[in-house]
Amino acid sequence: MDVRLVVCLPTYNERDNVEPMLRALGDVLGDDGRVLVIDDASPDGTGELADRLGRELGFVDVLHRTRKEGLGPAYVAGFRHALGSDVELILQMDCDFSHDPSDVPRLVAAVEAGADLALGSRYVRGGSIPSWGVIRRGISYGASVYTRALLMPIRDPTGGFKCYRRRVLETIDLDAVASKGYAFQIETTYRTLRAGFTVVEVPITFVDRELGGSKMSRAIVLEAAWKVPALRVAALRGRL
Repeated sequence: MDVRLVVCLPTYNERDNVEPMLRALGDVLGDDGRVLVIDDASPDGTGELADRLGRELGFVDVLHRTRKEGLGPAYVAGFRHALGSDVELILQMDCDFSHDPSDVPRLVAAVEAGADLALGSRYVRGGSIPSWGVIRRGISYGASVYTRALLMPIRDPTGGFKCYRRRVLETIDLDAVASKGYAFQIETTYRTLRAGFTVVEVPITFVDRELGGSKMSRAIVLEAAWKVPALRVAALRGRL
């Protein structure tokens, strides 16, 4: 059967989450959907568990990478792997259940309704972050306002729950995407808009992970902070 949708699921030390996530995705994917686990040599055995689940479940493939390089390079590797087939839709999401697997059909539907990129958004009407306190919410929202002011009219530019049409990833220059952390989300959405594609924000509820450790770090935050003006300058100079 032809594969219409591939869900790219990057993992690093997600042994506690990968099995329930894959089983949850199995409940919402149709027969023409598959999941690609992209494991960055997790020392906790996530990759080996994903291999076993792939044999058991039948709709799971595993891409093993030799070392941890960051979220951006992992996604680029997954995108390239997916583009090696005839798949039409490529979806990216976190493995820690901060993105709800039951929202996958909603993002797919938004693309099928005409969008080139459907972005799960915390900051449009209907979106929410119920588990965050005032300070964390304020920092995140402030970062979104900063990015909107300098780059693009997207309310949740750091959102990482996305569904792309194939032609978007074929058109934007994946080789030029250098961001490694959450700036990758900003950069890929910006490149999508710069290439003339349509982006639609779909409201989602975002929750904190319950199992495993956060991958957030000061370096990731700083990268996002300087990458925004750098992308603006590159666009003004005609380099995007």
